[in-house]
Amino acid sequence: MSISVQDWRLELIAAHPDLFRPPAGAPEGAEGLPDCGPGWRDLIDRCCVRIRAAVDADGGTFRFTQIKEKYGTARLYWTGRLSPEATAHVEEAIDLAEARSACTCDVCGEPGVLRTGGWLTTRCDLHAEGRAPAEIRPGFANIHVVRYGLGAQRRIVCRRYVRDNDAFVDVDPASLGIEED
Repeated sequence: MSISVQDWRLELIAAHPDLFRPPAGAPEGAEGLPDCGPGWRDLIDRCCVRIRAAVDADGGTFRFTQIKEKYGTARLYWTGRLSPEATAHVEEAIDLAEARSACTCDVCGEPGVLRTGGWLTTRCDLHAEGRAPAEIRPGFANIHVVRYGLGAQRRIVCRRYVRDNDAFVDVDPASLGIEED
């Protein structure tokens, strides 16, 4: 991905240098320089604001190591030293950003869907470039399934991402036909 002086990614890093820690005078050298389309700028910025609040309240350290698109959605990776509570807030901010990317066009930022066609992308109808929407099992749109623990301690949590509220809503796994072992 080419970089220009007017690049939105450089503006994002300039707005949040404490989270990217770019080399002096070289924001394009930041390890976490986003490698994704401009349509995801807002969701990454929202994530940065949430993370900054968690880090400031904690007094710990945080730095993005990579932000990229993979399988049509954003992936955000980081390193740092935070309390368990602050880490949970950071992970929730990242989960929200990644979930929002699954329903946000990476070109323009408007609502989109995961699309097939050689590789997966999340695009609105205008930027679909002829790619068909990916098949999603009925009832599973924007569902995030998380499994915790092993054996008798295993728990399954399902959450649906609601784009209008930029929030998760808990969903009963049994309502989706998912049963805990």
